[in-house]
Amino acid sequence: MKKNLFFFVAIFQLVSCGELQQVINQLPQEGLGNGEIASGLRQALDFGIDKQVSKLTKENGFYKNELVKILLPEELQKVDKTLRDIGLSKMADEGLKVLNRAAEDAVGEATPIFVNAVKGITFNDAKNILLGNDNAATRYLTNATRTDLYGKFNPVIKSSFDKVGAGAIWAELIGRYNSVPLVKKVNPDLTDYVTQEALNGVYKMIAIEEKEIRTKVSSRSTDLLRRVFALQDN
Repeated sequence: MKKNLFFFVAIFQLVSCGELQQVINQLPQEGLGNGEIASGLRQALDFGIDKQVSKLTKENGFYKNELVKILLPEELQKVDKTLRDIGLSKMADEGLKVLNRAAEDAVGEATPIFVNAVKGITFNDAKNILLGNDNAATRYLTNATRTDLYGKFNPVIKSSFDKVGAGAIWAELIGRYNSVPLVKKVNPDLTDYVTQEALNGVYKMIAIEEKEIRTKVSSRSTDLLRRVFALQDN
């Protein structure tokens, strides 16, 4: 049965030695020593974070990534359409951009919380993750971190809104919209909305990397990764 190897890297690094050894003993060794397995798994974790979570922190990490780009909440989609219809497309684009910039600022808070969550993995957790389906590790991480990440992301997003003047931008956008005759006035909580969407984006990218490593040989870009991850293909 396929093993969830992406987050086993973190398990190797952070759970107790006794529990870790029990997990390793259950894997077919096929000539690989525990040291090589450990090195390959550490390498996979480094690649996963570098390829997915860390790139979300960069400029346009959300805004130009169609998988996680934050669009307007339903009640504001009509604001966007109306503004574009009356010739204010540039203003509408800027309003969308600042939402994504705030998410990019917030994701830098994620890594320490992921590390703490992995420290709390028990042997039973590890077994369930290793024997689970393609997103077992992501689901575990979501359950273990979402509340704490929300608490970290929310004030960063609020601060980011203040830094880039998002409050003023959206006040003007919504003011322009609300001044259009006969429209229903809106006043959404954008900080909460962007926080939730940023969290969804982080977990989506982790799930993508988890599945890539476990199902595509071509994603194993070094000899060590190919040898270690071949264990899960048996």
